[in-house]
Amino acid sequence: MRPAVIILTFNSAETIATTLRSVRSLTDEIILVDSGSTDETIQLATELGAFVVSHPFENYGAQRNWAIDNLEITKTWQLHLDADEDVSEDLAREIEAIPESTAMDGFLVARYLKFMGRVLRHNLAPTYHMRLFRSGKGRCEARMYDQHFICSGPIGTLKHSMVDDIRMPLTEWTRRHNQWADAEVKELRMKRANAEIQGRWFGNKIQVKRRLRQCYENLPLFVRPGILFIYRYILTGGFLDGHEGLIFCVLQTFWFRFLIDAKLFEADRQSATK
Repeated sequence: MRPAVIILTFNSAETIATTLRSVRSLTDEIILVDSGSTDETIQLATELGAFVVSHPFENYGAQRNWAIDNLEITKTWQLHLDADEDVSEDLAREIEAIPESTAMDGFLVARYLKFMGRVLRHNLAPTYHMRLFRSGKGRCEARMYDQHFICSGPIGTLKHSMVDDIRMPLTEWTRRHNQWADAEVKELRMKRANAEIQGRWFGNKIQVKRRLRQCYENLPLFVRPGILFIYRYILTGGFLDGHEGLIFCVLQTFWFRFLIDAKLFEADRQSATK
């Protein structure tokens, strides 16, 4: 198959060229949904043959669903990427080899993180994401943070992977995590009313991950970040990813989750005094 490729961008000049080159052999229909980039993102994308559409950003789920509902996509299949995700040559060839008439309506894709120049091979890696689906069969959860695509038909899992290459400096990375913590707190205080993927122990990889997350959320505030750190850094081998793995686990697994708990505690106390 040769799917349309849809990529969300915002000031993505540092990574977008690599992402576009990784899918250039896969399709002749690449569409960027840009939310007001002020750097060279649009110029680079245009030079590399992508078509650029501008749309104001509300949240990732809303932006992805706007793209699904409003872009003039001519292909039977769609592959959705972030601006820093690289499709491996093996994954591109695997996608090309799938017949468009396959009985599946969507496919889970494995994703590794590349952090501070190192691909993290442990720490629960890889994660799986619904990114390739038949047009008309996929949508994104209406969530502000940690949203996944949902496919309304049968799904399979691809063998090969893509890499999420995090190139931003730690100052920007932690700033964004502070924003994402605010979004996660709003979701948690709404009791996950917008969580459309239900957790299941014996479901697909995304459903199992959501079930584990539900178990995490039932643990006490401030205790659970430490438990998660021990689980991911020690029990699942995060320590094998060297200094980069340590930095990632401390900041993303412990600090970020502790920050969410602190913001939840603050919000609950403010609500109690009103």
